[in-house]
Amino acid sequence: MALLDVTDFSRYSELRRQILPSARTHLTTHYTFGLKNQELAVPLGVDPSTFLKSCNSEAGVNIELHHGTTTLAFKFNQGVIVAVDSRASAGSYIASPVAKKVIEINPYLLGTMSGSAADCMYWERLLAKECRLYRLRNNRRISVAAASKLLANMMLGYRGMGLSVGSMICGWDKQLYYVDENGNRFPGQMFSTGSGNSYAYAVVDNGLRADMSVEEAYELGRRGIAYATHRDAYSGGVVNMYHMKEDGWVKVCMDDVSQLLHGYKKDVF
Repeated sequence: MALLDVTDFSRYSELRRQILPSARTHLTTHYTFGLKNQELAVPLGVDPSTFLKSCNSEAGVNIELHHGTTTLAFKFNQGVIVAVDSRASAGSYIASPVAKKVIEINPYLLGTMSGSAADCMYWERLLAKECRLYRLRNNRRISVAAASKLLANMMLGYRGMGLSVGSMICGWDKQLYYVDENGNRFPGQMFSTGSGNSYAYAVVDNGLRADMSVEEAYELGRRGIAYATHRDAYSGGVVNMYHMKEDGWVKVCMDDVSQLLHGYKKDVF
């Protein structure tokens, strides 16, 4: 008692009343998908959307970091090719040179990450749980269209709350969708996301054909990521490539971009 008076610290009960909204009568303990009011477990404190709005330059706190990456995916007659770099950056700081930006949702579905690594990994792991539950309930695989719709619905419930997600979802039925943090969902033949996407688009647009061979598709994916890392400072590391087929995905390669660029030297310089 005397120590509290001397240090001028407030009691826990007083602090709790200050930081928790008065109308809040319960604490969220888990995220529940499928309910009318979606909930996400958060520490005791202010409302997440209010807190995130206060963490910007206008409020005197600048924790907004620029994200950098390059991911691409395209369809051809023999499946879907997914290729990504491995450099994780936080502003001008390289947080990791070996980040895994392809999320293996299950043996028949793949997702990519761009934006916030934590957001992408959390929500796509949650998507993996929902896909597994779908398989157990219906005794069949979930389609890529349905899986991407589930992810878009999750994002829609948290639109405007500070999430940073740009993900491509592809799977066994040779479909490809793009989903972002605003709940937008688009089907397409080819997508590229991240700070190096314009360079990757330039390469893939020039070489993509529906009737290309598997080896030609592999080489096109490698070149798209390698050239993007050459021009974009926020991309780099290695090229991780996957081939999605009707019977599931296979990992094709993990090639160092420096060695690839050295091999492409005559074309680059």
